[in-house]
Amino acid sequence: MPEEARVYSVEPFPGPQTRKARLTDVGAMFRIINHYADRQRMLPKTMLQLYENLRDYSVAVDASAKNILGCGALHIYWENLAEIRALAVAPGMASRGIGTSIVERLIEEARELQLEQVFLFTYEPSFFSRFGFIQVEHSTLPLKVYNECFHCPKFNKCDELAMILYL
Repeated sequence: MPEEARVYSVEPFPGPQTRKARLTDVGAMFRIINHYADRQRMLPKTMLQLYENLRDYSVAVDASAKNILGCGALHIYWENLAEIRALAVAPGMASRGIGTSIVERLIEEARELQLEQVFLFTYEPSFFSRFGFIQVEHSTLPLKVYNECFHCPKFNKCDELAMILYL
């Protein structure tokens, strides 16, 4: 049979696997998040913040489950409200479904917790609108603004867009 007539079975590139973050993931999460923080694309996180909030985080891993490809957190604010925060994909790994898989996992977690709303602050509204998030005014999220934004260096000059998803 001529070479060009052979049919080869090509396995599709496996999508990223997501799971809850582990203590051993914190170093990689720190590097990924702060890569973007250094470029003013998100707020920085300290190692202490990551360890203290580790249970909020999920990570995407490669097929070997050894490399962290991205991370994100679902932080509960109230009985009906949570925030997706610190969503970041490893440099050079954009457009491979990593961010999508993390957001889908976090939304599913919110649904399992029977939350009614999930919000976020972002520079990438078109990415999040694909999941049904809509843009809202910062003032509609007073728990976030008064609890955390008040301490942010960008307070009163925040340039991120607030978005919310009604579940």
